[in-house]
Amino acid sequence: MNISEISITWLFFLLFILFLFSAFFSGTETALMALNRYKLKHLAKKNKGAHYAVQLLEKPDRLIGVILLGNNLVNIIITQLATYIGFRLGGNMGVAIATGVLTLLLLVFAEITPKTIAALKAEKIAFPASYVYIVLLKVAYPLVWLINLFSNALIRMLGIDPSKNTLQSLNHEELKSVVNEAGGLIPDSHQDMLLRVLDMETITVDDIMIPRTDINGIDLDDDWNDIEEQVLNSNFTRLIISKGGINNVKGFVHLRKLLPLFHDNKMERQHLENAMHPAYFTPEGIPLTQQMVNFQEDKRRMALVVDEYGDVQGLVTLEDILEEIVGQFSTSPANFDYEVRTHEDGSVWVDGAMHIRDINRQLGLQLDTSGPKTINGLVTDHLGRIPVPGLSILIESYPMEIRKTQNNAVKTLIIHPSINDKNSTQKEQNGKS
Repeated sequence: MNISEISITWLFFLLFILFLFSAFFSGTETALMALNRYKLKHLAKKNKGAHYAVQLLEKPDRLIGVILLGNNLVNIIITQLATYIGFRLGGNMGVAIATGVLTLLLLVFAEITPKTIAALKAEKIAFPASYVYIVLLKVAYPLVWLINLFSNALIRMLGIDPSKNTLQSLNHEELKSVVNEAGGLIPDSHQDMLLRVLDMETITVDDIMIPRTDINGIDLDDDWNDIEEQVLNSNFTRLIISKGGINNVKGFVHLRKLLPLFHDNKMERQHLENAMHPAYFTPEGIPLTQQMVNFQEDKRRMALVVDEYGDVQGLVTLEDILEEIVGQFSTSPANFDYEVRTHEDGSVWVDGAMHIRDINRQLGLQLDTSGPKTINGLVTDHLGRIPVPGLSILIESYPMEIRKTQNNAVKTLIIHPSINDKNSTQKEQNGKS
C-alpha cells in the first residue's frame, strides 16, 4: 500500500504511537539512571525487575546505547512522518508549521514530562522497563556493540575507563547525610545511634575519658584507716590502686573481693595488695573504634590513658564507649559529677571539667571540639592565662562568665545565649515594628 493512500487519521494515530515510544525511551532512561544503587541491590534479591535493572546498570554503556538507538530511530521516523502530514495538509507552509509544532510537542510530551515523572517514580517505571530492555539488548546487541566500540574508544581517549564500576563507596560524611535524610524510614533513636557509630572513628579516648583529677582511687601510702573507710564508702565497683600518686599505678581491685574480708574482719593491707589485678594502659589519641577492639581482644573493661611520657591523663571504660553509641544509661555516681543548671534568662551554669562534646550535646551548642576537650581548657586557651572569677569572655558568639575557680582552673562557668540568636530576634522585632 502506498503511503499516500493512508488516511490522515491513521497517520495521526501512528504519530501518536511513535510519541509514546519516544516518551518510553526518554522516561525509562531517566528512571534507570535515577535508581538508588544500594537500595537496588537489596531489592534485586526479591524483585525480578530490580534484578534485571542491576544487570543492565552493570554495563551502562550498553544500556545507554540501546536506549539512544531506539529513541533516535523513533524520533527520526516522527520527524519524517510529521513533515509528510504537514505537506499533505498545507504544502510548504504546512511543513514549516509542522516543524515548529513538532519541536514543541517532542519537548513537552516526549522529553520533559516523561523524564520528570520518571525521576519522581523511578522504581515503578524502571523495573517493568527492565524486562523490555533485557530483550531489546539481546536483539540489537550486534549493532549496540559496534556503536559502543567507537564511543568507548573516544571515552578512553579522554582518560575515562568505561568499564569502571559506577557504584562508588560512600565516605564518612556521605553516610551521615544518608542517615540524616532517611527521615521517617529510621526511628529517631536508631538514627541517633547510627550517627554516633559513624562519629566514633573521629572521637578519641581523650574526648570521653575521666580526667586524672577526677579519678577515684586508693593510694597505698595513705593511712590504713583512711583506706578502709574509702573502700567501704566507695560508689564504684573497681578502684585504681597507686602508690605515691596517680602516675605510679600498681593495679586495680574489684570491691567484691574485698567486702567479704571486711565482713569477716580479716581485711589487711596484704589482702588488698593480693587482690590487685594488673593495670591496663592505652595511649592518648586512640579512636574509640580501635579502643573497643582492644578491650575485646584483651578482655578488659577499663584502661588508664597515658601521654607520650607515660603520665596518666585519665581513665576510660567500656561503659563510656557504649554510652557514646546508645546515650547515657548508667546510674553510676560518676555520671552525676557535673551539674548543668539552666536559668530563666537562658543562661546555663556548667562545671568547668565538663567535656565540650557533652555540653554541645546537652545544650545544642556548636563549640569547637578539635582543640581543648573540656570547657575549662577552652576558656583557658582563649584567655592565654590563668582564669579568675568575674572575668567574661566571648567564644564563638557565646558570652561566658567565669563564676568560680579552683586550683587555677574554672570550677563554675556561666554560658549565656549566643549573640547571633539575640541579633536575629532583634531584627525580627524591628521588622515587625
